[in-house]
Amino acid sequence: MLKKTLLLALLALNVCLAFGQAKKPTLMVLPSDVWCRERGYMMDFDDMGAVRSLPDYKAALQGDADLSLVIAKIGQMMSERGFDLKLLEQALRTLDAEAAEDAMLTSKTGSELSETPLDKLKKTAKADILMYVYWRTASMGPRSEVTFNISGVDAYTDKQIANGQGTGQPSMGADVAVLLAEAVIQHIDTFNEQLLGKFNDWFENGREITLRMKRFDECEYDFESALGPEEEELGVLVEDWLAEHCAGGRFNTTDATADMMFFEEVRIPMVNEKGRALDARSFARGLQGMLRREYGIETKLMTKGLGQATLVIGGK
Repeated sequence: MLKKTLLLALLALNVCLAFGQAKKPTLMVLPSDVWCRERGYMMDFDDMGAVRSLPDYKAALQGDADLSLVIAKIGQMMSERGFDLKLLEQALRTLDAEAAEDAMLTSKTGSELSETPLDKLKKTAKADILMYVYWRTASMGPRSEVTFNISGVDAYTDKQIANGQGTGQPSMGADVAVLLAEAVIQHIDTFNEQLLGKFNDWFENGREITLRMKRFDECEYDFESALGPEEEELGVLVEDWLAEHCAGGRFNTTDATADMMFFEEVRIPMVNEKGRALDARSFARGLQGMLRREYGIETKLMTKGLGQATLVIGGK
């Protein structure tokens, strides 16, 4: 027991040391898509004409008595290891309040791309990592056991960065949350090490977003237009700005034509020069400001979730 206590204290200290000078990473615990589908907590979403099925977290919280207990238990375990938590239930309440306010507006500026409910949840909660939890219970006579899977997913890119799974020891009389906690405790430190490894990479090399550049048809410029005293192409000026402002100058120009540019693996600093946390929107606003100040080019900024931004030149 003493050895385990010292290990947990060391892990918590490592988290504090790693993030003491930057925005502390936050987590949000969610039921996995598979868990929601097995229990019928899904909803249809119209994604630009295509119907997609997505988890209905609000219905899951209201319909499954164990879910809130499981989320609270896993959240408590992560908090004890030095991680900050965002609460799913509170984030959903905030979304409902925002939806009510939007319904009272007569018009909107259209500053977003087509977003799924999960994209909107990410922006509302602003968690760095989404922890998707799946579990199932099996009875063995008077005893019950829990099999679980936990996936840590980067909220900016939807890439899995950590995973843990296992089966707990059979037990009598314990509720699901306790059984799950007993099963998870055997694997949680390895899971945390994976998270710490990714966090350290973000702080050293920047975190990843994607950026698109487009143009309105009536825009007098395209990305091959020569601008400025040195008559550099607009696309080159954009790449020069990214090289200067990306962490370590890291980004990948996936595609580029006269009418569009697409950048992937754009590594942005965790915080700006004022110590404020950066996401795709705040990072793209820097490029938006440069184009307006230095070349008189107005742009429309649209975002999707925390990790995708689109700038359209030639208007607002």
